[in-house]
Amino acid sequence: MKVTETKLPGVLILEPQVFGDNRGFFMESFNKKLFEDATGHTADFVQDNHSRSKKGVLRGLHYQVQHPQGKLVRVASGSVFDVAVDIRKSSPNLGRWVGVELNAANNQQLWIPPGFAHGFMVLSDTADFLYKTTDYYAPVHERSIIWNDSFINVQWPTIDSKISLAEKDLKGSSFAEADLFD
Repeated sequence: MKVTETKLPGVLILEPQVFGDNRGFFMESFNKKLFEDATGHTADFVQDNHSRSKKGVLRGLHYQVQHPQGKLVRVASGSVFDVAVDIRKSSPNLGRWVGVELNAANNQQLWIPPGFAHGFMVLSDTADFLYKTTDYYAPVHERSIIWNDSFINVQWPTIDSKISLAEKDLKGSSFAEADLFD
């Protein structure tokens, strides 16, 4: 497994080994020992999630103020622009973001540790987005920062489709008003 650091310490791009031929391919999408050896992180994943979204769907920027989740995310079909935002008050990178295109062709995964908000925008006609989490979904503790917050200033890709947001994401707080991690 190849690991590439991003400009945000702790957020990592993982590239599993892919074995392919004219019939298709095989890859181990997760192996606890390889993950821990390659990243230096111990992650006890407790939940797997799968979403399918249409082009232009933007989900995020989500996080949980209690029961924070580390996430290992990947795309099984299609393409997304995936974003992590550092929301730890004690971090020198508070408010900074990193974005990576994840797609079924590059097989890359993104490790987003607890303490970061997360979101993605679908670039292809549809996308199947899969992610493992280190804690359970806790709706009462879920928060959302508005996707186009002017302080964070995520540079979302321009697409030939209208952005589609869930009601909770339309009502996301500004970064200035967000509940952040200590």
